[in-house]
Amino acid sequence: MGLISCNDQKKSENMEERKSFDQGSFGYDLEFLSSKDEDLIVLKNKESRVIVSPKYQAKVFTSSASGSAGRSFGWINYKAFDGEEDPHMNAYGGENRLWLGPEGSKFSLFFKPESEMVFDNWKTPSAIDTESWQVLSKDSSMVKMQKEMSLINYSNTPLAIRINRSVAILGKKDIEKMLNVTLGDIQNVGFKTDNSITNIGENAWTKESGAPSLWILDMFTPSEETKIVIPYKDEAEGKVATTDYFGEISEDRVQFKNGHLFFKADGKSRGKLGIPPQRAKITAGSYDPINNILTITLYEVDSNSIYLNQEWTIEKDPLKGDAVNAYNDGPLEDGSQMGPFYEIESVSPAAFLKPGAALSHQHSVFHFMGAETHLNRVSEKVLGVELEDFKNALSNKENLNK
Repeated sequence: MGLISCNDQKKSENMEERKSFDQGSFGYDLEFLSSKDEDLIVLKNKESRVIVSPKYQAKVFTSSASGSAGRSFGWINYKAFDGEEDPHMNAYGGENRLWLGPEGSKFSLFFKPESEMVFDNWKTPSAIDTESWQVLSKDSSMVKMQKEMSLINYSNTPLAIRINRSVAILGKKDIEKMLNVTLGDIQNVGFKTDNSITNIGENAWTKESGAPSLWILDMFTPSEETKIVIPYKDEAEGKVATTDYFGEISEDRVQFKNGHLFFKADGKSRGKLGIPPQRAKITAGSYDPINNILTITLYEVDSNSIYLNQEWTIEKDPLKGDAVNAYNDGPLEDGSQMGPFYEIESVSPAAFLKPGAALSHQHSVFHFMGAETHLNRVSEKVLGVELEDFKNALSNKENLNK
């Protein structure tokens, strides 16, 4: 009887995977991604699912809190998988990807030495754009991956780099412990990424030569009413945020109130902002009241370390940058658009490393769905804001206080 029961269960699971799913569901994205990557890895914990792809640069593509029929939380750019490779960036999407910074400044990894920092010259390094990564080990709850690469920064410094990255799905008790909350019957999924960079070259990475940093970006699907919140240290000195990465963000889209930055994330207006390390805390999040999704990110911040400037300029101090970023997608000047999507990002301090030394950075993602009163409890505990604060943010300009 035990053998028959086991076989029946396996048959049921196989039938579930063969169902036809609607776009927007985890099952739909699993079927699509499986057709592009035959070695796709699915991490499981009860009804929670997380898709990881070593072929596509060790990305977490998406996750679900309720199996194959559940909502797919990551943004996937389906059209990017077909046709020729893009010369600038192959934006496959994914709710958690690893890049290396800085993007701009005299230590940039995205522009060749002496080139003008304009879009035509911008190129994502292949190792974090198109090349596959090596799997070191895997099981049903964790995968460990590795990639070695040789890069040259804008200051013509060669960088020999090894990246190690692990992704682990989290159980309910793990999430409750990490966030210090009680979830009750809230649908949940969470995963933790451990990322490390090692100098495998012969020379040290210094303030003179330049150094890379680990950069983690989460891409999510917006709704008309989605808003990001980034808690910050209200008592700290200096500017709260850089709000002009791609032109100044309009006042009706960003608001600073009682130590919380609210940013409209509807995918309709392109803008990026960043919080400096002396202001940054270790959490950020978003709330979509239309689909009742609360998303929380948890990451490391060291307010005493140097963070690199990522702006497309060599005129600013390359050793003064942001620790946390958020991006809202929108149409370009020609009307074209990659998304819509929005991003929550964290970066590590500059990796000023001697040969053989390493630096690590942790970044975790959580999604919650359930009764609004229950989600409100989690939001208030972790982010310090109620769901009503999300809904009311940016509704009037009198609260703007840069």
